[in-house]
Amino acid sequence: APRAVPCPDGQSECPDDATCCVTGSGAWGCCPMPQASCCADKVHCCPHATVCDLARGRCVSPAGDTYPPLGTAFPAWKRQPPAPVALRQVLCPDGRSACPDGATCCQLSPEQYGCCPLQNAVCCSDGQHCCPQGTTCDLIHSTCISLGSSAPLAALPTAGDVKCDEETSCPDGNTCCRLSSGAWGCCPLEQAVCCPDLVHCCPQGYTCDPEGGSCLQGGGTRQPWLSKTPALPRGGQVTSGNVICDEKTSCPDGTTCCRMSLGTWGCCP
Repeated sequence: APRAVPCPDGQSECPDDATCCVTGSGAWGCCPMPQASCCADKVHCCPHATVCDLARGRCVSPAGDTYPPLGTAFPAWKRQPPAPVALRQVLCPDGRSACPDGATCCQLSPEQYGCCPLQNAVCCSDGQHCCPQGTTCDLIHSTCISLGSSAPLAALPTAGDVKCDEETSCPDGNTCCRLSSGAWGCCPLEQAVCCPDLVHCCPQGYTCDPEGGSCLQGGGTRQPWLSKTPALPRGGQVTSGNVICDEKTSCPDGTTCCRMSLGTWGCCP
């Protein structure tokens, strides 16, 4: 996007090679010259380090040099809030899993992908490690071999549960929060804030607004709060009420299995 010059009102802006000048209406205008002098008639402007000679309709420098006729300002436009930068992701070959931009999808098992934190990486045949581009995996010595040098293998992040206590856990990427019954529940956010009502939760950096039924951030930003789901027994049998994601992972009844950025399963409430 082209850069712009913000005007003193904080709401208007001019092109990068222009200067903000007040117009006769009191609004801001743009003089089509960088660091220009704004004329007292609030209509015209002159190049940098010159003054306006309104009587003769020209611009004059301190040395007495004259310049072409005065420039005319054009209306400024309202500043646009910066567009949110979309985090790009690398889509894995299964068409469902995705890895962060700059990572590489590596197959962990026939059903699951992991993310190697290296760009254009080499995926090792053990389904657990990866190596930088241009090297090969030496699984016997746990190193990545390039011509004349070696480096330790990088381990692939795999699906892991969040431990609430010795008996209960939540899916990877969740936060354990107590429910009103006293049992553990799962908030579908990492490092979430557990609300005092023991029913809802908010993203990290937000506070629970009990009256507004929403999550409140310091700058006044709001977003809807989320409901927690019951936690799962650690290593327990999958009950008939659970939603099965794959052979190893399940979500509580009434939720949906959705892939997360690392290719692991998450539970949408």
